[in-house]
This record gives sequence, C-alpha cells and structure tokens, in this order.
Amino acid sequence: MRRIPPTARKGLLTLHLVTSLGWLGADLVLLTLGIAVQRGADPAMVYPVTALVGTALFAPLSVLVWLIGVASALLTPWGLWRYRWVLAKLVLTTVMVGLVLFLLTPNLRHAGAVGAALPARDRVDLVIAPAVSTTLMIIATVLSTYKPWGRRPAARPALAGHGRNP
Repeated sequence: MRRIPPTARKGLLTLHLVTSLGWLGADLVLLTLGIAVQRGADPAMVYPVTALVGTALFAPLSVLVWLIGVASALLTPWGLWRYRWVLAKLVLTTVMVGLVLFLLTPNLRHAGAVGAALPARDRVDLVIAPAVSTTLMIIATVLSTYKPWGRRPAARPALAGHGRNP
C-alpha cells in the first residue's frame, strides 16, 4: 500500500491520539458513574446519563479509534502485520470494540431504560466493564509507547533462480 507524506502521517497520528483519549475519557466517565451508583447515587438519575455517554460518545469513539488505527497502520511504515506490538493492539482493540458494540452498549441502554430496577449483579457489571476496558486501553498505550517484541519474522525469500522457497 502507498505510504502517506510525513505531515499527513502526523495528522493521522494526532487524530488517533485525540480519539483514543476521548475513548479513554468516556470510559473513565462510565466507570465513575458506575461507582457512583455503587456508593449510593440514584440509579434513576445516573443510568440514563451512562446510556447517553455510552451510545453518543463511547461506542462511536471506539469505532473511530479502530478505523483510524487501521488506516495509520496501513498508510505508514509500521504496517498492520509487520510488528507484533501493532498486531497485539489490533487484536486488543478489535475485541474491545466488539464488546463495546455488542455487549456494553446494549447493557447501558437497558440500564438507562430501567434505572433503579436494574438488578444488583447488573450494576456491578457496569463498574467491572469500564474498569477492564480502561486497563486494556492502558495496555494498548504501553504497547504504542514501548513497541515491544520487535518485527514479526518475514517469510523467507525465494532462492534466486531456483523458483522454490527454502
């Protein structure tokens, strides 16, 4: 795939950072609201807000982060498959986006609709999910910062003139 110029690459990186920070911020808001209910805040007041944050901010930002991350990998020298840390971030983010879209967002909408009638076990889930998500985002940040494990082993090139791989 064709590489983009350095200024466009920096713009894409900036966009990725801004959306990632927004996703982390929305996650921390969800965690804070979940803890507030556990500490006695009125779920009829809090859960509609969590539903709004989850559907209007958290879910769209998660998709944007994934799309911009994939575009960044494909359009820069990092590539999508060349480095283990990029691949680890791709898998981690893909799993997180799936969980956000297909598990957490419906649960947040349900909590917003039923408010105080939400069972205690489901209330705990609305604390655990953003806590785990925040932890995974921090892990993704560490991967981006330290870039561990190096490059993935490439396929060995074919021997010149022999027409076969060693």
